[in-house]
Amino acid sequence: MNPIKSKSLIYGCMGLGGGWNQNSITAADERVAEMAIEAAMEIGISIFDHADIYTYGKAEEVFGRILKRRPSLRSEMVLQSKVGICRGANPGDSSIYNLSKTYIIAQVEGILRRLQTDQLDILLLHRPDALLVAEEVAETFDHLKQQGKVKQFGVSNMSVSQVRNLQRCCTDPLVANQLQLSLGHTLMLDLGVAVNTRLVAVDSGMQGVLEYCQETGMTIQTWSSLDKGLYTETPHSQLTDKQQETSKIVAALAEKYSTTPASIVLAWLMMIPMNIHPIIGSTKPSRILACKDASSINITREEWYGLWISARGEKLP
Repeated sequence: MNPIKSKSLIYGCMGLGGGWNQNSITAADERVAEMAIEAAMEIGISIFDHADIYTYGKAEEVFGRILKRRPSLRSEMVLQSKVGICRGANPGDSSIYNLSKTYIIAQVEGILRRLQTDQLDILLLHRPDALLVAEEVAETFDHLKQQGKVKQFGVSNMSVSQVRNLQRCCTDPLVANQLQLSLGHTLMLDLGVAVNTRLVAVDSGMQGVLEYCQETGMTIQTWSSLDKGLYTETPHSQLTDKQQETSKIVAALAEKYSTTPASIVLAWLMMIPMNIHPIIGSTKPSRILACKDASSINITREEWYGLWISARGEKLP
C-alpha cells in the first residue's frame, strides 16, 4: 500500500543541516531542524523528503540526531530519500548520475546511518542515469526490500517512457515521481491543452505524465511548489507586470477564503485531479505554518483556471 495519503503535503529537508558547505553541524543547526520538524508535524505533515546530497549529507545527519533524541517521532513519520546524483564528480565540476546496483546500495547504507534508522519507507531515484539498466535497478530494489532496508520505491524527474522502462522490470509498483510543477511552472498542463494546435512544443518528456500517473495511481510529488515565494512573499517591485497580476489574484483569494497566499497556491496544485503532493521546504516555522489550510481549501473551477491563465500570461487555445 502507498503510505502517502491523499491530499497531503511533504516537508522537504534540503535546507536542514546548516548550509551547502563542509562546516560541522552546530547546536543552532539542530534547533532550526527540530523547530521545522515540529512545525511540519503541527500542520499534519508526516512525510519527510531527503536526498543523500542535501547539504552534503548534513540534512540527513541533523535529522538523525533529532530522531536519536526523540525516537518516538519515527513511528509518526514516512521517511523518504533519494540517490543517484554524484555532485561535482566530473573533473569539470559537473555532477554525474549513477544508478548502478553497487552505488545505490552503498548510498542507502549511508542514508540509514545518517538518519539513524533501520529502514527507509521510500527510496527515489533522483535523476535519470543515461547508463541505467532497468533489470539491474529492479534487482537492486528487490535486494533492498528483502534486506528490510527499503519498503517502497519511486523516481524523480523522469519521463513517462523512462518510468515505463523501469516499471516493466520491477516487482512492485513505483509509488511516486518527484517533478517540478507549480503555478509558475505549468509545463505539464500547458502541453495537455496544446494538443492538436500549432502551439505544441517540442516534447520535453513531460507529455502524458499527468495522465500516466492518474492511470497507474502513481503519486506526483511537486518540487519548488511555491516558486520560492514568487506569488506569496516577493515584493511587487521585484515582479514583472504579469507576476504582479497573479500575485494580486492569489492575495484576493486568500482574503476570500480567510487563509494565507501560500495555502492558496498549494491548494491550486492539489486541485489537479491526480495524487498531487506538494513539497514545502522552508526552515522557518512561520512559513511552514502558513501552509496549514492547503488541503482543506476548495477554490472554484473558474478561480483555478483564472490563476493558471494569469500565470501563463496568455489565453488558453
